[in-house]
Amino acid sequence: MNNDAVIRIPEDDLLALAAQALSRCGMTPEDARDASRILVLADLFGLSTHGVSRVESYGGRLRLGGIKARPDIRLEQVAPTMARLDGDNGVGTLVGIRALDAAMKMAGETGVGIVFARGSNHFGPISPYAWLAAQEGFASMVCSNATLTITPWGGREARLGNNPLGFGIPVPGGHPIMLDMAISVAARAKIRRALQRGESIPATWATDADGRPTTDPRAALDGFLLPMGGHKGYGLALIVDLLAGVLSGAAYLTHVKSWVDAPDVPQNLGHFFLLFDTKRLGGADWLAARLNDFRAILLDTPAADPAAPVIVPGDIEVGKLLRQREHGVEIDPKVHAMLKEFAGG
Repeated sequence: MNNDAVIRIPEDDLLALAAQALSRCGMTPEDARDASRILVLADLFGLSTHGVSRVESYGGRLRLGGIKARPDIRLEQVAPTMARLDGDNGVGTLVGIRALDAAMKMAGETGVGIVFARGSNHFGPISPYAWLAAQEGFASMVCSNATLTITPWGGREARLGNNPLGFGIPVPGGHPIMLDMAISVAARAKIRRALQRGESIPATWATDADGRPTTDPRAALDGFLLPMGGHKGYGLALIVDLLAGVLSGAAYLTHVKSWVDAPDVPQNLGHFFLLFDTKRLGGADWLAARLNDFRAILLDTPAADPAAPVIVPGDIEVGKLLRQREHGVEIDPKVHAMLKEFAGG
């Protein structure tokens, strides 16, 4: 984002604006605020492609009926540490935060909480969920399936989504270590942004419709994303779809509908949440000492390029969150205008 072309909005004001926008699309005020919480956290982490800008696509589908504005979200307890959640085609971030809350409740009671969610939609990035879990002392693994963009290794047609996968480890008295990644080398949103800006993309990001690497973002959007690590990335995408799609009872592989091609049709995406209570493994001082030593060993690594020192996953995002909570969340003026329009003024 060009810092010369942004406005800064206090976190609470941005949350209220996003919640009002979703409320005007038919959601209850409570649900709209909960759903917006994940989007605002995404912007705080600097993940603007998955932040409040998503209100436009979520709101459009809500108004078309492709997403249910007032879902009847139900939790089915199948074991002391395991549950299934039916999102009833609600906004994905709402379904996601309800699944996270259920997993945290079980983990708090038993030490472990597992939730398989179905009947959902795009639920944003992983890091907001990992952050919220870590604030309560829970380590997490979270993943979701997604719209088809990746071909099986060696194939020529999309069969898998760019399924996000992430982890969070709380650090008592400090900031969590978080890994949030999609399976592709680059997210599809980055390719769309390159197209909007008239920029080319690296040839390692995607192929055209014939499976040939391309630097043309338009051709890439008509083709396939390349998985990180080649066949290993394909394997990861497959495992995520098994956990989030098959085992949850959600759609999977080619059964997942495209929200772009059919915005009025439910996607039935699935999510998977695995949380465990780190407080049961030892006292806060013990855990903090080990994790701070772990971090120090990594950060003390001599850098190949002094201008690019070694970092720990999540540090960049947390740094942005702390700065933006102090100075305001950076928002593109066009996104701000869209939010105000959806919010009715």
